[in-house]
Amino acid sequence: MNLDNLRDIAILIDHTNLKPYATDEDMKQLCEEAKENHFRMVAINSSRTAYCHALLEGTDVHVGAAISFPLGQTDTAVKLYETETAIREGADEIDYVVSLSDIKNGDWYKVEDEMRRMTQLCHSHGALLKVIFEICYLNEDEIIHLSRMARDVGPDFIKTSTGFASSGATVEAVRLMKTHCGDHVKVKAAGGIRTWQAFRAMVDAGAERIGTSSGLKIMAEAKKELNL
Repeated sequence: MNLDNLRDIAILIDHTNLKPYATDEDMKQLCEEAKENHFRMVAINSSRTAYCHALLEGTDVHVGAAISFPLGQTDTAVKLYETETAIREGADEIDYVVSLSDIKNGDWYKVEDEMRRMTQLCHSHGALLKVIFEICYLNEDEIIHLSRMARDVGPDFIKTSTGFASSGATVEAVRLMKTHCGDHVKVKAAGGIRTWQAFRAMVDAGAERIGTSSGLKIMAEAKKELNL
């Protein structure tokens, strides 16, 4: 992947503010920064979807709503309702959290059924879907199982982390996910990616989208290192 110019770097970034205390002014700043830098998306809590959609309408920046965030501990019907509401209010992309309890219980049918229904709903409305694993709570076999499930179901991305757990993305997990998700599902790395060096390492490992609240810092470091 080309990381030799700022525009190609910027379109890999989901510019993120998922803080529960974020104000309207914080959302305005997030959207202005995303527009100025041509980031791919703003990642926000779903209740802020309509507000950010109005701020970004007519630009090249997508609105991304986080669903069942950050725990994933809501019923599938609730996730579907929240997703449909967010899309109706202007979300172009959806990042939803799987149920770790279902995974730990070995209820893989329920996890797959939810992933399939979420994928079908998003794609029927032309929205992209990202499935958040929360890798720090999963073992290698569980990550592989989920990645292969996504390969068969067909969401647009699988994603490492919410950024709200005990730790976030790792290069090893990104490589593992990419190895098993197939050619048609992409990997998003998120959680703890705060430097250009970390950003580049995740991309080199196979990530095709980076979720971060440090997008401006990463861009400044990239500009300096690449002499742009």
